[in-house]
Amino acid sequence: MIDVREAHRRIAEAVHALPVVESMLETVQGQVLAAGITAGFSLPRFDNAAMDGFAVRWEDIAEAREDEPVRLEVNGEIAAGSVPDGAVGKGGCFQIMTGAPMPEGADTVVIYEHTSGFGGQTVDIFRAPGPRANVRYAGEEVREGELLLSKGMRLTPAELGVLAALGCRTVQVYRRPRVGIVTVGDELRMPGEPLEGASIYNSNRYSLASLVTAAGGEIAGLWNAPDSPPAIRDVLDEALRSSDMLVTAGGVSTGEYDFMQRMLTELGVEQKFWRVAQKPGKPFFFGTAADGSLVFGLPGNPVSALVCFLEYCMPALSGMQNEPYRGKIEAVLAAPFPADSKRYRFLFGRVWQKDGRLLCEAMPKTESHMITSLVGANCLLEAPASREAIPGGTVVTCNLLPWSTLNQ
Repeated sequence: MIDVREAHRRIAEAVHALPVVESMLETVQGQVLAAGITAGFSLPRFDNAAMDGFAVRWEDIAEAREDEPVRLEVNGEIAAGSVPDGAVGKGGCFQIMTGAPMPEGADTVVIYEHTSGFGGQTVDIFRAPGPRANVRYAGEEVREGELLLSKGMRLTPAELGVLAALGCRTVQVYRRPRVGIVTVGDELRMPGEPLEGASIYNSNRYSLASLVTAAGGEIAGLWNAPDSPPAIRDVLDEALRSSDMLVTAGGVSTGEYDFMQRMLTELGVEQKFWRVAQKPGKPFFFGTAADGSLVFGLPGNPVSALVCFLEYCMPALSGMQNEPYRGKIEAVLAAPFPADSKRYRFLFGRVWQKDGRLLCEAMPKTESHMITSLVGANCLLEAPASREAIPGGTVVTCNLLPWSTLNQ
């Protein structure tokens, strides 16, 4: 049995970034950029109006007041997407719409509300803004050649919007990890099926698959196998062929029906470790297939499986996409933490901000079969072995859950 730190070290040694692919913009949500993006042109590309109104020379309207408006000749109209037909001379102006290019000679836009309105051959200006007001100038947001998005950034709707604004049709990203999930157990039933005898519903299938997609991966397949060595072997063989990472849940301990470790070995998976000095999740397997695929054998208990996935699989998925794992922060215990005398302890909990500090506490349900302990949790608390409960006021590590945020 190894400790948590050594488990992380052995996994990190086996993780390698996946190949770079060129992908269409509409498919890369949640993927990691493999190359920096520089601006191919300035933003805005040209001086344009920030408001609907009139493009004017400021010197012509500088003295405009409600009781003494300035009257200008309207030389034409400029809509967004059109090109100005002429220039603005002394005493003239153009009716202009938001986003439309500024005509030559104009340096200011007077908003519609401070004029006599659209439609006439002349317009009265009742209030003068400051010089150069209501104009977006070329390059004021981004200069051509400027680095906008760095290699290693995970693409969110914000980055996708920037890429689209720059006309990028495709981008280079690290390929999504293909993750196969295998759950094992005669007792497992799918939600919607009737429960008979001692059967239970298969929650691991859904929670683990959701975590894969939250980490930017894609599901290579979902399998469930009965407690039969030949059946488990067949399912594992199929899953290994299609996965960059294989995650199993159940059958990895030392019971009479725990066949997972033996079947993986028969299929050529090289064991890197089995069993970690932690609670929950001690019967945890990690190995590598002949092609370098990662294999994680998680316990069947739902909380144990989630703990192991969050602690070990999530960082591995980040590494496969060449992205540092950033999930962990430190916070102060607001209540004692029920530690374990021999093993590193993980418990789901809450972390929140108060008076400029981060506070945290464990959820009240602490057993590895209690899946409802996650309800209301936003982090996974962790602490080293301790003979006594760790007192409030102690700084501990918190692993933020991918679907949660800090509460005030």
